[in-house]
Amino acid sequence: MDGTVLVADDDRTIRTVLTQALTRAGCRVHATSSLVTLMRWVEEGKGDLVISDVVMPDGNGLETLPKISAERPGLPVIVISAQNTIMTAIQAAEAEAYDYLPKPFDLPDLMKRAARALESKRRLASQKADTTEAPQSDSDLPLVGRTPQMQGLYRLVAKVMNTDLPVLITGESGTGKSLIARAIHDFSDRRTLPFVVVSPSDLQGADGPAQVVARARGGSILFDEIADLDDEAQGRIVRMLDAFGDSAPRVMSTSQGNLMERMESGGFRQDLFYRLGGVTINVPALRERVDDIPLLAEHFLARSEQGSAPRRIAGPAMDLIRAYSWPGNVRQLENTVRRLVVTATEEQIGLADVEAVLSSQPEIEPLVGGGDGEKLSASVAKHLRRYFDLHGGALPPPGLYTRILKEVELPLIEIALDATGGNQAKCADLLGINRNTLRKKINDLDIQVTRRRKLM
Repeated sequence: MDGTVLVADDDRTIRTVLTQALTRAGCRVHATSSLVTLMRWVEEGKGDLVISDVVMPDGNGLETLPKISAERPGLPVIVISAQNTIMTAIQAAEAEAYDYLPKPFDLPDLMKRAARALESKRRLASQKADTTEAPQSDSDLPLVGRTPQMQGLYRLVAKVMNTDLPVLITGESGTGKSLIARAIHDFSDRRTLPFVVVSPSDLQGADGPAQVVARARGGSILFDEIADLDDEAQGRIVRMLDAFGDSAPRVMSTSQGNLMERMESGGFRQDLFYRLGGVTINVPALRERVDDIPLLAEHFLARSEQGSAPRRIAGPAMDLIRAYSWPGNVRQLENTVRRLVVTATEEQIGLADVEAVLSSQPEIEPLVGGGDGEKLSASVAKHLRRYFDLHGGALPPPGLYTRILKEVELPLIEIALDATGGNQAKCADLLGINRNTLRKKINDLDIQVTRRRKLM
């Protein structure tokens, strides 16, 4: 890796770690805790890459991005931030940041992105940046999370929101599919136009679809739970989409079920499936992003207080909230927190309060605390059985063997590399495979091989 990197962060530890890592990788580094100093360096022509925090003592890093773009078109900026919300990712994308990572971030991951940014700078040195003003944030938007699953979702939303591609949003009930659709509309170029949620009754009658298009006026149309529509309604949608003119609305749809499997089994029209699936966004279930549960619980708690005395959730109570599997996902968690605000008698919500509320919820096996001593094979078998059960009476899509092996192989190699400090010879010996085989797998799986360290 070659180039000069400008680092702006008010945390001295982060500045030190990034300076050391980038220097070892062959870069020259200038680090500062001031956006004013950063801009002076940019104006002086220094730097091939900027890595900047958002909240700084003398300003907002996102607001500095248009200035950097105006002064140095094509200078890539990687934004790092502890503000782990969808709005941060959207604002970073709209301000034309090269990339965005939430804190805490994985240092090897950041180094990999920095290398790509420097290579991009060399290829596209004169690329002009777009400085469109980002929309105002909405602090009530409950799409928050710092887990990799949600951060990946945020980045995908930011990339597709101003395209004309149809969007299919999948996920279990209560995960926030409709909120994702609304966010795509509200922060896109169509935000001043109507957002129309289509019901089955809207499609009835000879002129029903035409009235839907007229109501949208070039805005966005959402088909909520598209899989629930019968074949006649699906056919009306196909004809409606084929009749779109020049001022066509943006089309989005949501589905709890797997539309591809429905299509393959004859339960969903093939022609409609391919018209709706331009981009598929899968919203993870809450049990798949356990580390976001405390963050969401605190968010809902603050929103439920509504001017009353501040409440907080005790440590053991939060542990139980985190351990529960939340089959109703974010919606169930929000309703549970609202109920706790009403039923808890003390300022601090305790373990007994949470136990009392969850006792009336579905008895689902907790995510943590119930598998001590369980063999790995039994744990894997449990997850595989649940994967088959999610498909109901149908079989999973073909290629299951390869998909499962890849999902196991990637974390196995990454964890083994972590344990051996990135030493490939030791890692190969630990795994019991040839070093050339390990090197090929590392390349195939796109695993970054450096001294692997988690930055908190």
